[in-house]
Amino acid sequence: MSQRSSLFPMVIIGTLFFIFGFVTWLNGSLIPFLKIICELSELEALFVTFAFYIAYTVMALPMSYILERSGYKNGMAIGLGIMVVGALLFIPAAQSASFALFLSALFTLGTGLTILQTASNPYVVHIGPKESAAMRISIMGIINKTAGVVVPLLFTAIIFSDMNAFNHEGLSALEREALASRLITPYIVMALILSALIVLVTYSNIPELILEEESGCDDTRSILHYPRAVLGSMALFFYVGIEVIAGDTIGLFGQHLHVESFTALTSYTMVFMVVGYALGIALIPKYLSQERALVFSALWGIVFVAGVLLSSPESTAVSTLLWGWSGIAVLPDPVTFVALLGLSNALIWPTVWPLALEGLGKQTAKGSALLIMGIAGGALLPLLFGKIAQLSSMQYGYVVGALCYAFILFYAVKGHKISRWS
Repeated sequence: MSQRSSLFPMVIIGTLFFIFGFVTWLNGSLIPFLKIICELSELEALFVTFAFYIAYTVMALPMSYILERSGYKNGMAIGLGIMVVGALLFIPAAQSASFALFLSALFTLGTGLTILQTASNPYVVHIGPKESAAMRISIMGIINKTAGVVVPLLFTAIIFSDMNAFNHEGLSALEREALASRLITPYIVMALILSALIVLVTYSNIPELILEEESGCDDTRSILHYPRAVLGSMALFFYVGIEVIAGDTIGLFGQHLHVESFTALTSYTMVFMVVGYALGIALIPKYLSQERALVFSALWGIVFVAGVLLSSPESTAVSTLLWGWSGIAVLPDPVTFVALLGLSNALIWPTVWPLALEGLGKQTAKGSALLIMGIAGGALLPLLFGKIAQLSSMQYGYVVGALCYAFILFYAVKGHKISRWS
Protein backbone atom coordinates (compact mmCIF):
# COMPACT_ATOMS: atom_id res chain seq x y z
CA MET A 1 0.00 0.00 0.00
CA SER A 2 1.46 3.37 -1.01
CA GLN A 3 2.05 6.17 1.45
CA ARG A 4 -0.60 8.30 -0.26
CA SER A 5 -3.26 5.58 -0.27
CA SER A 6 -2.52 4.69 3.34
CA LEU A 7 -3.00 8.22 4.67
CA PHE A 8 -6.81 8.23 4.82
CA PRO A 9 -7.05 4.83 6.57
CA MET A 10 -4.48 6.08 9.09
CA VAL A 11 -6.66 9.14 9.79
CA ILE A 12 -9.75 6.97 10.36
CA ILE A 13 -7.82 4.50 12.51
CA GLY A 14 -6.24 7.40 14.40
CA THR A 15 -9.76 8.61 15.23
CA LEU A 16 -10.60 5.14 16.52
CA PHE A 17 -7.45 5.10 18.67
CA PHE A 18 -8.55 8.40 20.22
CA ILE A 19 -11.88 6.76 21.09
CA PHE A 20 -10.00 3.77 22.57
CA GLY A 21 -8.11 6.14 24.84
CA PHE A 22 -11.15 8.22 25.75
CA VAL A 23 -13.18 5.21 26.85
CA THR A 24 -10.32 3.28 28.44
CA TRP A 25 -8.66 5.99 30.50
CA LEU A 26 -11.92 7.31 31.85
CA ASN A 27 -11.72 4.28 34.17
CA GLY A 28 -8.96 5.98 36.16
CA SER A 29 -11.44 8.69 37.14
CA LEU A 30 -14.38 6.32 37.51
CA ILE A 31 -12.65 4.11 40.08
CA PRO A 32 -12.43 6.66 42.93
CA PHE A 33 -15.80 8.13 41.86
CA LEU A 34 -17.63 4.79 41.98
CA LYS A 35 -15.78 3.93 45.20
CA ILE A 36 -17.60 6.86 46.79
CA ILE A 37 -21.10 6.58 45.29
CA CYS A 38 -21.29 2.78 45.56
CA GLU A 39 -19.54 2.65 48.97
CA LEU A 40 -16.80 0.25 47.91
CA SER A 41 -13.54 -0.84 49.43
CA GLU A 42 -10.38 -0.17 47.40
CA LEU A 43 -10.26 -3.81 46.29
CA GLU A 44 -13.92 -3.76 45.25
CA ALA A 45 -13.39 -0.52 43.30
CA LEU A 46 -10.72 -2.25 41.22
CA PHE A 47 -13.40 -4.55 39.80
CA VAL A 48 -14.02 -1.61 37.44
CA THR A 49 -10.82 -2.60 35.65
CA PHE A 50 -11.66 -6.31 35.97
CA ALA A 51 -15.05 -5.97 34.27
CA PHE A 52 -13.62 -3.79 31.50
CA TYR A 53 -10.50 -5.77 30.68
CA ILE A 54 -11.80 -9.31 31.22
CA ALA A 55 -14.02 -8.69 28.20
CA TYR A 56 -10.89 -8.80 26.03
CA THR A 57 -10.14 -12.35 27.16
CA VAL A 58 -13.68 -13.67 27.09
CA MET A 59 -14.58 -12.12 23.75
CA ALA A 60 -11.29 -12.01 21.79
CA LEU A 61 -11.58 -15.36 19.98
CA PRO A 62 -15.34 -15.01 19.25
CA MET A 63 -14.61 -11.55 17.87
CA SER A 64 -11.78 -12.93 15.69
CA TYR A 65 -14.23 -15.37 14.06
CA ILE A 66 -16.65 -12.49 13.41
CA LEU A 67 -13.73 -10.54 11.96
CA GLU A 68 -12.77 -13.38 9.60
CA ARG A 69 -16.35 -13.48 8.27
CA SER A 70 -17.18 -9.78 8.23
CA GLY A 71 -13.79 -8.41 7.21
CA TYR A 72 -11.71 -5.90 9.10
CA LYS A 73 -13.64 -2.81 7.97
CA ASN A 74 -17.10 -4.15 8.83
CA GLY A 75 -15.67 -5.53 12.06
CA MET A 76 -14.79 -2.00 13.14
CA ALA A 77 -18.41 -0.88 12.59
CA ILE A 78 -19.70 -3.87 14.58
CA GLY A 79 -17.35 -3.03 17.45
CA LEU A 80 -18.54 0.58 17.50
CA GLY A 81 -22.17 -0.62 17.58
CA ILE A 82 -21.48 -2.77 20.64
CA MET A 83 -19.83 0.21 22.32
CA VAL A 84 -22.96 2.31 21.71
CA VAL A 85 -24.94 -0.29 23.67
CA GLY A 86 -22.35 -0.18 26.47
CA ALA A 87 -22.48 3.63 26.68
CA LEU A 88 -26.29 3.60 26.86
CA LEU A 89 -26.18 1.03 29.68
CA PHE A 90 -24.58 3.72 31.83
CA ILE A 91 -27.94 5.51 31.93
CA PRO A 92 -29.82 2.89 34.01
CA ALA A 93 -26.62 2.24 35.98
CA ALA A 94 -26.34 5.90 36.95
CA GLN A 95 -30.07 6.21 37.66
CA SER A 96 -29.95 3.30 40.10
CA ALA A 97 -26.36 3.86 41.35
CA SER A 98 -25.99 0.08 40.90
CA PHE A 99 -22.40 -1.16 40.85
CA ALA A 100 -23.49 -4.38 39.10
CA LEU A 101 -25.03 -2.38 36.25
CA PHE A 102 -21.92 -0.21 36.01
CA LEU A 103 -19.83 -3.37 35.68
CA SER A 104 -22.17 -4.72 32.97
CA ALA A 105 -21.85 -1.47 31.03
CA LEU A 106 -18.06 -1.57 31.34
CA PHE A 107 -17.95 -5.21 30.15
CA THR A 108 -20.04 -4.27 27.11
CA LEU A 109 -17.75 -1.35 26.28
CA GLY A 110 -14.76 -3.68 26.62
CA THR A 111 -16.41 -6.18 24.25
CA GLY A 112 -16.82 -3.52 21.57
CA LEU A 113 -13.24 -2.38 22.04
CA THR A 114 -12.08 -5.99 21.68
CA ILE A 115 -13.17 -6.26 18.06
CA LEU A 116 -12.00 -2.70 17.32
CA GLN A 117 -8.53 -3.43 18.70
CA THR A 118 -8.35 -6.82 16.95
CA ALA A 119 -9.16 -5.16 13.62
CA SER A 120 -7.23 -1.91 13.86
CA ASN A 121 -3.83 -3.01 15.21
CA PRO A 122 -3.07 -5.31 12.24
CA TYR A 123 -3.97 -2.41 9.93
CA VAL A 124 -1.30 -0.26 11.54
CA VAL A 125 1.28 -3.07 11.45
CA HIS A 126 0.70 -4.01 7.80
CA ILE A 127 -0.01 -0.58 6.30
CA GLY A 128 3.71 0.06 5.75
CA PRO A 129 7.20 -1.48 6.18
CA LYS A 130 7.41 -3.85 9.14
CA GLU A 131 10.66 -2.20 10.35
CA SER A 132 8.74 1.02 11.08
CA ALA A 133 5.60 -0.62 12.47
CA ALA A 134 6.51 0.40 16.03
CA MET A 135 6.83 4.01 14.85
CA ARG A 136 3.33 3.91 13.32
CA ILE A 137 1.88 2.32 16.44
CA SER A 138 3.64 5.02 18.47
CA ILE A 139 1.77 7.65 16.45
CA MET A 140 -1.47 5.85 17.30
CA GLY A 141 -0.29 5.68 20.90
CA ILE A 142 0.18 9.44 21.09
CA ILE A 143 -3.39 9.88 19.82
CA ASN A 144 -4.64 7.28 22.30
CA LYS A 145 -2.81 8.71 25.30
CA THR A 146 -3.67 12.29 24.37
CA ALA A 147 -7.25 11.21 24.97
CA GLY A 148 -5.99 9.71 28.23
CA VAL A 149 -4.59 13.12 29.21
CA VAL A 150 -7.72 15.02 28.23
CA VAL A 151 -10.51 12.82 29.60
CA PRO A 152 -9.56 12.79 33.33
CA LEU A 153 -9.02 16.56 33.27
CA LEU A 154 -12.27 17.11 31.36
CA PHE A 155 -14.35 14.87 33.59
CA THR A 156 -12.75 16.27 36.73
CA ALA A 157 -13.61 19.81 35.62
CA ILE A 158 -17.17 19.01 34.51
CA ILE A 159 -18.30 16.21 36.83
CA PHE A 160 -15.88 15.78 39.72
CA SER A 161 -14.87 19.40 40.38
CA ASP A 162 -16.57 19.67 43.79
CA MET A 163 -15.88 16.13 45.03
CA ASN A 164 -13.87 17.46 47.98
CA ALA A 165 -17.01 19.25 49.21
CA PHE A 166 -18.68 15.93 49.98
CA ASN A 167 -18.13 13.86 53.08
CA HIS A 168 -16.99 10.69 51.35
CA GLU A 169 -17.57 8.57 54.44
CA GLY A 170 -21.18 9.57 55.09
CA LEU A 171 -23.08 10.34 51.90
CA SER A 172 -26.84 10.04 52.05
CA ALA A 173 -28.72 7.97 49.47
CA LEU A 174 -29.94 11.15 47.78
CA GLU A 175 -26.42 12.55 47.55
CA ARG A 176 -25.13 9.32 46.01
CA GLU A 177 -27.94 9.30 43.44
CA ALA A 178 -27.27 12.96 42.59
CA LEU A 179 -23.58 12.26 42.05
CA ALA A 180 -24.27 9.16 39.95
CA SER A 181 -26.72 11.06 37.73
CA ARG A 182 -23.86 13.31 36.60
CA LEU A 183 -22.66 10.46 34.37
CA ILE A 184 -25.84 10.28 32.28
CA THR A 185 -25.27 13.21 29.90
CA PRO A 186 -21.59 12.41 29.12
CA TYR A 187 -22.43 8.83 28.17
CA ILE A 188 -25.37 9.92 26.00
CA VAL A 189 -22.92 12.22 24.16
CA MET A 190 -20.47 9.32 23.89
CA ALA A 191 -23.17 7.08 22.36
CA LEU A 192 -23.98 9.77 19.76
CA ILE A 193 -20.32 10.20 18.81
CA LEU A 194 -19.85 6.44 18.48
CA SER A 195 -22.95 6.25 16.28
CA ALA A 196 -21.52 8.95 14.00
CA LEU A 197 -18.28 6.97 13.74
CA ILE A 198 -20.22 3.88 12.61
CA VAL A 199 -21.52 5.89 9.65
CA LEU A 200 -18.04 7.27 8.93
CA VAL A 201 -16.37 3.85 8.94
CA THR A 202 -19.16 2.12 7.00
CA TYR A 203 -19.24 4.65 4.15
CA SER A 204 -15.53 5.46 4.02
CA ASN A 205 -13.23 4.07 1.32
CA ILE A 206 -10.94 2.27 3.78
CA PRO A 207 -9.51 -0.68 1.81
CA GLU A 208 -10.09 -4.16 3.18
CA LEU A 209 -6.95 -5.63 4.75
CA ILE A 210 -5.95 -8.66 2.65
CA LEU A 211 -3.15 -10.79 4.08
CA GLU A 212 -1.28 -13.29 1.95
CA GLU A 213 0.10 -16.62 3.04
CA GLU A 214 3.67 -16.22 4.29
CA SER A 215 6.53 -18.69 4.08
CA GLY A 216 6.67 -20.92 7.14
CA CYS A 217 3.09 -20.14 8.18
CA ASP A 218 0.69 -23.10 8.09
CA ASP A 219 -2.88 -21.83 7.79
CA THR A 220 -4.28 -25.06 9.28
CA ARG A 221 -2.22 -25.06 12.49
CA SER A 222 -3.40 -23.68 15.78
CA ILE A 223 -2.08 -20.23 16.63
CA LEU A 224 -0.68 -21.82 19.80
CA HIS A 225 2.02 -23.45 17.63
CA TYR A 226 3.70 -20.04 17.16
CA PRO A 227 5.83 -19.27 20.26
CA ARG A 228 6.53 -15.64 19.46
CA ALA A 229 2.75 -14.99 19.32
CA VAL A 230 2.00 -16.95 22.50
CA LEU A 231 4.86 -15.36 24.45
CA GLY A 232 3.93 -11.99 22.94
CA SER A 233 0.44 -12.39 24.36
CA MET A 234 1.97 -13.13 27.77
CA ALA A 235 4.19 -10.06 27.47
CA LEU A 236 1.10 -7.96 26.73
CA PHE A 237 -0.65 -9.57 29.72
CA PHE A 238 2.05 -8.22 32.02
CA TYR A 239 2.33 -4.94 30.12
CA VAL A 240 -1.38 -4.12 30.23
CA GLY A 241 -1.47 -5.15 33.88
CA ILE A 242 1.20 -2.63 34.89
CA GLU A 243 -0.13 -0.01 32.45
CA VAL A 244 -3.56 -0.19 34.08
CA ILE A 245 -2.05 -0.21 37.56
CA ALA A 246 -0.02 2.90 36.72
CA GLY A 247 -2.93 4.71 35.07
CA ASP A 248 -5.96 3.60 37.06
CA THR A 249 -4.64 3.22 40.62
CA ILE A 250 -2.77 6.51 40.79
CA GLY A 251 -6.06 8.26 41.60
CA LEU A 252 -6.74 5.87 44.48
CA PHE A 253 -3.14 6.25 45.64
CA GLY A 254 -3.41 10.02 45.50
CA GLN A 255 -6.71 9.90 47.38
CA HIS A 256 -5.04 7.73 50.03
CA LEU A 257 -2.21 10.28 50.34
CA HIS A 258 -4.65 13.24 50.38
CA VAL A 259 -3.59 14.70 47.02
CA GLU A 260 -6.12 17.28 45.80
CA SER A 261 -7.96 16.63 42.50
CA PHE A 262 -7.03 12.97 42.77
CA THR A 263 -9.48 12.07 39.97
CA ALA A 264 -7.21 13.94 37.51
CA LEU A 265 -3.99 12.11 38.41
CA THR A 266 -4.37 9.60 35.55
CA SER A 267 -3.55 12.51 33.23
CA TYR A 268 -0.02 12.71 34.65
CA THR A 269 0.70 9.08 33.82
CA MET A 270 -0.68 9.70 30.32
CA VAL A 271 1.53 12.79 29.84
CA PHE A 272 4.62 10.65 30.42
CA MET A 273 3.27 8.02 28.01
CA VAL A 274 2.85 10.68 25.32
CA VAL A 275 6.48 11.73 25.90
CA GLY A 276 7.53 8.08 25.50
CA TYR A 277 5.59 7.70 22.26
CA ALA A 278 7.16 10.87 20.90
CA LEU A 279 10.57 9.40 21.61
CA GLY A 280 9.53 6.24 19.76
CA ILE A 281 8.50 8.21 16.69
CA ALA A 282 11.79 10.13 16.70
CA LEU A 283 14.09 7.17 17.37
CA ILE A 284 12.50 4.06 15.78
CA PRO A 285 13.79 2.61 13.48
CA LYS A 286 16.51 5.12 12.50
CA TYR A 287 18.36 5.19 15.81
CA LEU A 288 16.74 2.44 17.84
CA SER A 289 15.52 -1.01 16.84
CA GLN A 290 12.17 -2.29 18.05
CA GLU A 291 13.90 -4.99 20.13
CA ARG A 292 16.25 -2.55 21.84
CA ALA A 293 13.41 -0.12 22.58
CA LEU A 294 11.59 -2.97 24.34
CA VAL A 295 14.70 -3.80 26.40
CA PHE A 296 15.09 -0.18 27.53
CA SER A 297 11.38 0.05 28.39
CA ALA A 298 11.59 -2.97 30.68
CA LEU A 299 14.77 -1.77 32.40
CA TRP A 300 13.39 1.71 33.06
CA GLY A 301 10.19 0.14 34.36
CA ILE A 302 12.18 -1.78 36.96
CA VAL A 303 13.95 1.45 37.99
CA PHE A 304 10.69 3.36 38.42
CA VAL A 305 9.02 0.53 40.38
CA ALA A 306 12.01 0.63 42.74
CA GLY A 307 11.43 4.38 43.04
CA VAL A 308 7.78 3.84 44.03
CA LEU A 309 8.72 1.26 46.66
CA LEU A 310 11.69 3.11 48.16
CA SER A 311 10.54 6.75 48.17
CA SER A 312 8.83 8.31 51.18
CA PRO A 313 5.03 8.85 51.18
CA GLU A 314 5.59 11.92 53.37
CA SER A 315 7.27 13.70 50.45
CA THR A 316 3.98 13.53 48.54
CA ALA A 317 2.42 16.06 50.90
CA VAL A 318 5.31 18.46 50.24
CA SER A 319 5.07 18.09 46.45
CA THR A 320 1.26 18.27 46.25
CA LEU A 321 1.52 22.01 45.64
CA LEU A 322 3.83 21.33 42.71
CA TRP A 323 1.27 18.99 41.16
CA GLY A 324 -1.24 21.82 41.19
CA TRP A 325 1.24 24.43 39.95
CA SER A 326 3.08 22.72 37.10
CA GLY A 327 1.19 19.46 36.52
CA ILE A 328 4.30 17.43 37.32
CA ALA A 329 5.86 16.87 40.72
CA VAL A 330 9.64 17.24 40.79
CA LEU A 331 10.32 15.67 44.17
CA PRO A 332 11.07 11.93 44.44
CA ASP A 333 7.70 10.99 45.94
CA PRO A 334 5.93 7.68 45.16
CA VAL A 335 3.06 9.32 43.23
CA THR A 336 5.60 10.86 40.84
CA PHE A 337 7.26 7.50 40.26
CA VAL A 338 3.86 5.91 39.54
CA ALA A 339 3.29 8.60 36.91
CA LEU A 340 6.78 7.94 35.48
CA LEU A 341 5.78 4.34 34.84
CA GLY A 342 3.90 5.82 31.89
CA LEU A 343 7.24 6.71 30.31
CA SER A 344 8.57 3.17 30.59
CA ASN A 345 5.25 1.68 29.39
CA ALA A 346 4.87 3.79 26.26
CA LEU A 347 6.91 1.72 23.78
CA ILE A 348 6.01 -1.76 25.00
CA TRP A 349 2.73 -2.13 23.09
CA PRO A 350 4.17 -0.66 19.85
CA THR A 351 7.19 -2.98 19.90
CA VAL A 352 5.53 -6.23 21.00
CA TRP A 353 2.88 -6.18 18.24
CA PRO A 354 5.17 -6.26 15.19
CA LEU A 355 7.53 -8.73 16.87
CA ALA A 356 4.67 -11.09 17.77
CA LEU A 357 2.81 -10.91 14.42
CA GLU A 358 5.90 -11.44 12.26
CA GLY A 359 5.42 -14.28 9.78
CA LEU A 360 1.82 -15.16 10.70
CA GLY A 361 0.33 -14.35 7.28
CA LYS A 362 -3.32 -15.48 7.14
CA GLN A 363 -3.09 -16.44 10.80
CA THR A 364 -2.84 -12.72 11.63
CA ALA A 365 -6.49 -12.42 12.73
CA LYS A 366 -6.08 -15.26 15.22
CA GLY A 367 -2.65 -13.96 16.26
CA SER A 368 -4.13 -10.52 16.82
CA ALA A 369 -6.96 -12.05 18.87
CA LEU A 370 -4.41 -13.96 20.96
CA LEU A 371 -2.50 -10.74 21.63
CA ILE A 372 -5.75 -8.97 22.51
CA MET A 373 -6.46 -11.74 25.04
CA GLY A 374 -3.29 -10.64 26.80
CA ILE A 375 -5.21 -7.51 27.79
CA ALA A 376 -6.66 -9.71 30.53
CA GLY A 377 -3.65 -8.55 32.54
CA GLY A 378 -5.56 -5.31 32.99
CA ALA A 379 -8.34 -7.29 34.66
CA LEU A 380 -6.35 -9.61 36.91
CA LEU A 381 -3.14 -7.85 37.95
CA PRO A 382 -4.86 -4.77 39.43
CA LEU A 383 -6.79 -7.18 41.69
CA LEU A 384 -3.47 -8.68 42.80
CA PHE A 385 -2.28 -5.12 43.42
CA GLY A 386 -5.42 -4.47 45.46
CA LYS A 387 -4.99 -7.61 47.54
CA ILE A 388 -1.36 -6.77 48.34
CA ALA A 389 -2.42 -3.21 49.19
CA GLN A 390 -5.11 -4.61 51.48
CA LEU A 391 -2.67 -6.90 53.26
CA SER A 392 0.19 -4.38 53.56
CA SER A 393 -0.05 -0.91 52.01
CA MET A 394 -0.99 0.58 48.66
CA GLN A 395 2.60 1.67 48.08
CA TYR A 396 3.86 -1.92 48.36
CA GLY A 397 1.16 -3.08 45.95
CA TYR A 398 3.30 -1.69 43.14
CA VAL A 399 5.76 -4.55 43.64
CA VAL A 400 3.59 -6.36 41.08
CA GLY A 401 5.32 -4.16 38.49
CA ALA A 402 8.67 -5.85 39.10
CA LEU A 403 7.23 -9.20 37.95
CA CYS A 404 5.66 -7.54 34.90
CA TYR A 405 8.82 -5.86 33.68
CA ALA A 406 10.92 -8.98 34.33
CA PHE A 407 8.83 -11.02 31.85
CA ILE A 408 8.77 -8.17 29.33
CA LEU A 409 12.58 -8.05 29.54
CA PHE A 410 12.71 -11.81 28.84
CA TYR A 411 10.51 -11.38 25.76
CA ALA A 412 12.66 -8.50 24.52
CA VAL A 413 15.91 -10.40 24.91
CA LYS A 414 14.90 -13.94 23.96
CA GLY A 415 11.17 -14.68 23.77
CA HIS A 416 10.44 -12.97 20.46
CA LYS A 417 13.22 -14.93 18.74
CA ILE A 418 11.72 -18.36 19.51
CA SER A 419 10.21 -19.67 16.27
CA ARG A 420 9.15 -23.13 17.46
CA TRP A 421 8.59 -25.02 20.67
CA SER A 422 11.44 -27.41 21.44
